[in-house]
Amino acid sequence: MANFLFVLSKNNNESATRCFQFAKIAHSKDHNVNLFFIDDGVKWADKTRSLTEKTATGDCPNDYLPYLVEKEVPIGV
Repeated sequence: MANFLFVLSKNNNESATRCFQFAKIAHSKDHNVNLFFIDDGVKWADKTRSLTEKTATGDCPNDYLPYLVEKEVPIGV
């Protein structure tokens, strides 16, 4: 089992989607995962923010972030 820290520093839908996707993949493989939002990435901590904007590949933050929240993956801001 490995330890992963994913740092999101951009208020960018593509960056957030990939960050959440990689965190979900690592966690689902039983690795220890932590997320940390810094700089403009803290805007993703807003619970009223829409998570449904699609990326160029057709996925969105809402495809991954609810899993992380449900599994209580630590998210620091």
